[in-house]
Amino acid sequence: MTEPTPAEGQPPATGYVVPPGYGTPYVLPYAPARKTNGLAVASLVTSIVALNFCFPATIVGAIMGHIARRRIKETGEDGEGLALGGIVVGWIGFGITVAAIALIIILAASGAFDGPSRPDIVY
Repeated sequence: MTEPTPAEGQPPATGYVVPPGYGTPYVLPYAPARKTNGLAVASLVTSIVALNFCFPATIVGAIMGHIARRRIKETGEDGEGLALGGIVVGWIGFGITVAAIALIIILAASGAFDGPSRPDIVY
């Protein structure tokens, strides 16, 4: 089968075989990708890393997540879920930190760290 020759006044086809009478094909351009908020990414990463290494620092990730959500609402950027994840992980880590500190205080007040209670037994 041979390709049809372009009609008079029509540009030559470049890879498209266009049936006669339909003109040149039109390809819709795709919308450019929206920018992801960098603070939202940093919030989630900070919360996860702090959860693994330094529990009190999870509060930093949670606060960064709140700031990122406010900026996302203002600018229309992507990253709402990342910011929310940073907030949730950050506050959970902070809650674990507060509970652990409270447990240590309770145990210290009860004398759990005082050593053996029977002085007649030599270890």
